[in-house]
Amino acid sequence: MNATLAKFGYPGTLLHESEHWCVLMRPQQVTLGALVLAAKSEANAMSLLPPAAFAELAAVTKRIEQSLGRFRPYGKINYICLMMVDPHVHFHVLPRYAAAQDFGGVSFPDPGWPGVPDLKQAPQLTDPQRSTLHGALLDAFRASG
Repeated sequence: MNATLAKFGYPGTLLHESEHWCVLMRPQQVTLGALVLAAKSEANAMSLLPPAAFAELAAVTKRIEQSLGRFRPYGKINYICLMMVDPHVHFHVLPRYAAAQDFGGVSFPDPGWPGVPDLKQAPQLTDPQRSTLHGALLDAFRASG
């Protein structure tokens, strides 16, 4: 496990794992269902990933999109590879919505819609709300596999 996976809560936030990738529920839910797609390797640049990781990426992104669509229909999906603070290869996966989404008594707006997402805003979730959301996302991933 690399430090980026640990920062985003692995293994407690894990939704799906393959040979080269982990899909995690993003602790800060910038949009409802926000995820982190993180390489399991120590690579700190895309070019350092093994070829097999790129080949596997197609299946993993298909699983993400099917699972998020099963969880909640989204208008768009953004994969953002910033790697400014967390050094290992990872993407922030943000389902995008034209209207605020409600889940577990919490409203999740998407103030950047349809433009660039606002990564600085996210509703504050309690531990039980976070757990309920993780469970719902996990159910969607299991149903898509």
